[in-house]
Amino acid sequence: MAEPIESVTLPPAKQPVQEGAWLQTALHEWLDEEFLAEAINQDIAQRASQVFVRQRMEGENDLDALVMAILTEMQGFDFSKSFYSEFAVANAVGDLLLASLGID
Repeated sequence: MAEPIESVTLPPAKQPVQEGAWLQTALHEWLDEEFLAEAINQDIAQRASQVFVRQRMEGENDLDALVMAILTEMQGFDFSKSFYSEFAVANAVGDLLLASLGID
């Protein structure tokens, strides 16, 4: 039987705005490199970063909860000019955060 995946907890946010700026840049680069560099990618990265910063300022440190918050709030974003979806964006954020912690 497979073992459940352990929850990942981020260190408490000391500078959530700076974390958000890093995430926005990293996500924008990922979006541009993964498929196509589109102008909408900047808007997607900015919106995901805003959600992330707000969650971190509210004290959220659980990676799963952060990804779910981004997924939920990005459902209201208009992806009609993008090849991405809220699921791809939330998963990318999770992967970027794990990589920043040195977790493969």
